[in-house]
Amino acid sequence: MTAVRTETAGSAAVTMRREVVLVGGHESGYGGALRGLCREMVTGVGSGLHALTRGPAVVVPMTLGRDAGVVADIARVLRWNSREREPGELLLAPPLATVDHLVGWIRAAARRVAVPEPEAGAVLIVAPAATADEDAELFRVARLAREHSGCHRVEVALIGGDPNVAEGVTRCRLLGARQVVVVPASFVEPATPPGTIASGPLLSPAALEELIGQRVTAAEHRWDEHHDDGLVVAPSARHDHHH
Repeated sequence: MTAVRTETAGSAAVTMRREVVLVGGHESGYGGALRGLCREMVTGVGSGLHALTRGPAVVVPMTLGRDAGVVADIARVLRWNSREREPGELLLAPPLATVDHLVGWIRAAARRVAVPEPEAGAVLIVAPAATADEDAELFRVARLAREHSGCHRVEVALIGGDPNVAEGVTRCRLLGARQVVVVPASFVEPATPPGTIASGPLLSPAALEELIGQRVTAAEHRWDEHHDDGLVVAPSARHDHHH
């Protein structure tokens, strides 16, 4: 995907073509899980992002609301890359989603699965392990997802963390569940243990492309109307937790 906008320089109209770059954190295996879902260029924060934004680009943070620092990390790279360049060459789009979106998508994914005995079912929400605060946020997401989901048992498992997926399924069984629906809370598709039901991805490729397009349009509108490139953001929330 390439974003094309006409900029006015004095009395001359200049067409600027910005490439769309998607940047993932732990929610997408640092971009790895997105490469089969999207047509756009995908990377993680770091040298890959630096290389992909040497020309004009709109960068979309591919977070579902649980990566506390990815937006600030991206902005830091883009500010460095924007030195001695034309204003507006690099735009930082709004994040793909918030935790509220994530909760709604988890509920919808759980409802898509036809469970023979809903009263005996459980939902196991699975995502890659991250920081302690971000993992704790996943438990809060699970509590919110339980509301209005039609399921009284909603548990959490972490890929590469504690509890892992097998332990999460065991806990669901011990709580009386006879059917366990595994729902991803990230772009990473979890392995489905025997005897469980996979809900499928949170978003279809078409829905994901549509959301990306909306975020790109929002970034360009913000620049066209307010000359705001989005690069001035608050410091990373990773440094704001005190326990």
